Amino acid sequence: MVRVWSRETATTWTGVPRLLEAIEEALRHGLEDTGERTHVFTHISHVYPHGANIYTTYLYRLSPDPCESLRRWQTLKTAASRAIVACGGTISHQHGVGTDHLQYLEAEKGALGMDLLRALCRTLDPGGIMNPGKLVWQGVGP
Repeated sequence: MVRVWSRETATTWTGVPRLLEAIEEALRHGLEDTGERTHVFTHISHVYPHGANIYTTYLYRLSPDPCESLRRWQTLKTAASRAIVACGGTISHQHGVGTDHLQYLEAEKGALGMDLLRALCRTLDPGGIMNPGKLVWQGVGP
């Protein structure tokens, strides 16, 4: 059985080639420790005056063991996310941060950016009731 996932990001026009290659390389080699291969292909799905969205789809085999299948997904997701952050892409693009991408947000926004986000959350949502734990990471970064 095969699993199909996608990962998207956005970057400046000058950053597109490097970021696209880094994501594809990370995914292509992400499961080498298991002897599995990942089929990876990418297209540009949104264009903007200063950059574009890179939309990468990847396919890999599921394991008969559900825990191993989850580990494979986590391994590939982590590899792609680290490539995005290392190359200056946005970790969330249009779908928001959520729990899957939260640990990478500070690498993208920097300490000052995170301080600003925390201040906004404290000011606009002092009770912490609007989607708690989804924008400001409480754990340890990547």
